[in-house]
Amino acid sequence: MTSIAVFNNKGGVGKTSLVYHLAFMYAKLDYNVLVADLDPQANLTTMFLKDDELEALWDAPDTTIHASLQPLLRGTGDVTMPKLLEPTPGLSLVAGDMRLGNAEDELSSQWPDCLDGKERAFRVLSAIWRGLRLAARHVQADLVLLDVGPNLGALNRAALVAADRVVVPVAPDLYSLQGLRNLGPTLRKWRREWHERRKRNPVEDLAVPKGKMKPIGYVVLQHAVRLDRPVKAYGRWMAKIPAAYRRYVLDKDIAATMLEASNDRHCLATLRNYRSLMPLAQEARKPMFHLKPADGALGGHTRAVADCHRDFSRLARKIAHRCDVPVPSV
Repeated sequence: MTSIAVFNNKGGVGKTSLVYHLAFMYAKLDYNVLVADLDPQANLTTMFLKDDELEALWDAPDTTIHASLQPLLRGTGDVTMPKLLEPTPGLSLVAGDMRLGNAEDELSSQWPDCLDGKERAFRVLSAIWRGLRLAARHVQADLVLLDVGPNLGALNRAALVAADRVVVPVAPDLYSLQGLRNLGPTLRKWRREWHERRKRNPVEDLAVPKGKMKPIGYVVLQHAVRLDRPVKAYGRWMAKIPAAYRRYVLDKDIAATMLEASNDRHCLATLRNYRSLMPLAQEARKPMFHLKPADGALGGHTRAVADCHRDFSRLARKIAHRCDVPVPSV
């Protein structure tokens, strides 16, 4: 499987919405896609399900990623395959759970024990990856999309260790740039430390992730311009993104003159703000590019829906290409 984490430790940049729309687009492009909600806030799951469906889901004992990890965390067994939901053909969902945050302490304490070659440490830290691998094999997934929370804690470290590639969503503001300052060095540190640890795995037949975490580019999400953020300031932060991504995420020297995001090969897409479509999509429980006149997408919305479909189709194909996954010609 090829696993892709969408991650920035700065929240509010549209990360979850990006994962949601990419998941549906990949299904529309005839990929088998598995999407995993690894954020304890479970916002991605709430985009797929109505409140009564969520209530039933969280009341059941074995329906989320949390349940998949419980036998191992309790010391009564090993990780199990998470139960899967199928919001649409070709798209399988591993539902999120607010209780997933309870695993933070265990994941943190087992990290140093890997250096001592302790079997349980490797089982715990590879549990997310192994559970998702079981699910991916079950549905024959071409791609696995990981939605993770906006922090640099032990849970996210275990989630990112399970990722082959990383897509970084950013907004054109100071806070996203500061997020890149934290994200880049942390990813390199986690990658280096996991590579040191995985060589000490004492169990020959225990498969553990490689922990590649390779950044493949960033996506600029253009939020609506607020009255306290004038257009001039917006342009200023947009101009800083290419250099910040190179310096902090890729750890590369930067030239005196930098490209704009629109001409930067590391920029996967610059997505406009579809503020008129998002409320309709949330009400209809579907991605923006699936909206129909019956959902209220009338008049000028029709063109916006077509534009949205084009933008996400291009982005999905570009990400697949960067991950060396065959891209459909249609």
